[in-house]
This record gives sequence, C-alpha cells and structure tokens, in this order.
Amino acid sequence: MNKERLKKLPKIELHCHLDGSLSPEFIRKKLAEEIPLFELQAGENCRSLAEYLEKFDLPLRCLQDREGLCEAGYDFMKSVSRENVKYAEVRFAPMQSLKQGLTPGEVIEAVLEGLKRGKKEFQVEYGLIVCAMRHHSCEVNRQMLEAARDFLGHGVCAADLAGAEAAFPLKNFENLFQLAKELGFPFTIHAGECGDAGNIRDALRFGAGRIGHGIAMKGDKDLQRLCREKEIGIEMCPVSNLQTKASPSPAEYPLREFLDEGLLVTVNTDNRTVSGTAMTRELEFIQKQYHITDEEIGLLMENAIKTAFAGDEVKERLFRTFQKEIKEVTADETV
Repeated sequence: MNKERLKKLPKIELHCHLDGSLSPEFIRKKLAEEIPLFELQAGENCRSLAEYLEKFDLPLRCLQDREGLCEAGYDFMKSVSRENVKYAEVRFAPMQSLKQGLTPGEVIEAVLEGLKRGKKEFQVEYGLIVCAMRHHSCEVNRQMLEAARDFLGHGVCAADLAGAEAAFPLKNFENLFQLAKELGFPFTIHAGECGDAGNIRDALRFGAGRIGHGIAMKGDKDLQRLCREKEIGIEMCPVSNLQTKASPSPAEYPLREFLDEGLLVTVNTDNRTVSGTAMTRELEFIQKQYHITDEEIGLLMENAIKTAFAGDEVKERLFRTFQKEIKEVTADETV
C-alpha cells in the first residue's frame, strides 16, 4: 500500500499524549512566540528518554488555562482528522495543568469541551485517558483519579501511569491501581518502555487491560504467552521508541516478533509533534522496515478496535466503518 493510500486508510489510535501532539501552529499562537520547529521536536539524533522529555516544557505552558486546554483538545482532533483517524484515545496528566489555579475537574472538563467540539466538526470519535504521574505523590495521584471519576463514561474512558519508569518501579503503585479499580477505571500502564519486564508483569498483576510500549517483553516467551492468553493490548510506538532508545535500533525492535507471537499489537504515534510523526508515517515505516503486509495493517487496526476503551456500540460502529472504507481503499489500488 503506497503512502497516498495509507493516508486514506481508516485508522484507530490508542496511545497519543496531548501535550506532545499539539500542533506547532497552536503552540506558536498560544505562546505568541516564533518558536523554531527544532525546539519542539526530538529529532532522529535524540539520545535518551530524558532528552526526549525536555521537549514537553513549551507545550505544557499552553495547558495552564481553560482556553488553552479547550483549544488543545480541538487542535488534536483537527490534526488526527487530516489522516482519516476514525477513533483516537488521547491521554494527558491533569495535575500538570494547575499552575494558574484551575482545579483538576476544571482541567479535565476544558479538554473534553475541546474534544467534543472537534468531534462535531471533524467526525472523529474519542476517549480521554487521564494519566497519573510516577513522580507525583500518592495523594496527588489520588486527587486526580477522584476528580476524573466524575467524567468516567462521559468522555473519560480510562486511566494510565506515565513518567520516568526506570526511576519509579511499578511495584510501588499497587495501591494506586487498587483505587482505580474501586473507582471503576479500566487502565493501561506505561511498562517495559525504559524499564524491565518485571514492570510488565506487575501491570498484568494489577489488572491492566493494555500495556504502553512493552518493549522489555522482547524474547520473553512466557510473558508473551501470558499477554496473549489475557488478550492484553500492546501499544507500540515505533518512531518514538527508536528516538528514546527504548529500542537501540530498528533491527532490534520487536514489533515483528510480537505480531508473529499472536499478540494484540497496535501501532501508535505516542507524541505527534515531539516525534514529528503521524499514523501514516508509522505505518509506512513498519511496512518498509518489517515487511508488514496490507493484511497485517488491517489486523493492527482491528486489534485497536478490539482493545479500545470504548463501549460495544462504538466498537461495532468502528468495525463496520473500517471494513467499508478499507474495501474502498483496496479497490482504488487495483484500478
């Protein structure tokens, strides 16, 4: 499938951070600064996750007032609509947007307002995942979950834990995810990105429905079998994972291994602006690098529908839309 048809392909994205995906145009307008692109993007010469995370300082400045948060949600929906994304789960950390006096609930409400407006204008369905942060205190993370609970099922679809995995082992957050379960949140967890496979095992033990990245599962057949048996979604982000050195090189990246093992792999952007990527670029990359077939690209999208934190009605609608549109894209290719 060539690039033009990949762009037309109906897409589902499950792992994308709002702050790392704000368009450069939005950031420049919001901050009233002419910011060069290199200050917003990690680039191919990025040396580590720590260096990668430095690119989030400017976007976070845009997410400190109601207007910025609302416009950020809208900006995200506009961006994903340009490449025929039909459903997107976007995530962010509400407690990092309190510097100008908003409450966690007000922060979440503002982002949801922008997403809702974007859905109406661009016909993209969405779910919002709220992120607890590894470097935040237990009390701060608890406050976030309790505030987000009011929006669960009304735009908010799940919870997550993000941040410096190597410095904050997942075993320290068992109580947090016990609370998430008590409050009714399904959840995904960043695990095995820059930490070891033990974090993935802990995520499964806590009850995660999906794993963010999961690179450390490479070569671990027992853990892969467990994920397969539990039907755990594996959110892979190839361009980002190579930039952060979660995987040292394309040859060592385990996407093909995970697919061949029958895992429910999905492909995602992680951070559209920081990584300078889009779903079309991700699919084009894996197609060339790992000889992913058109049928496997279809499978990746079906995996995303299956493991999305969406209701059955939404999933059924997405599946029908996907089947209809992929036939049209394929038919165009044979003409």
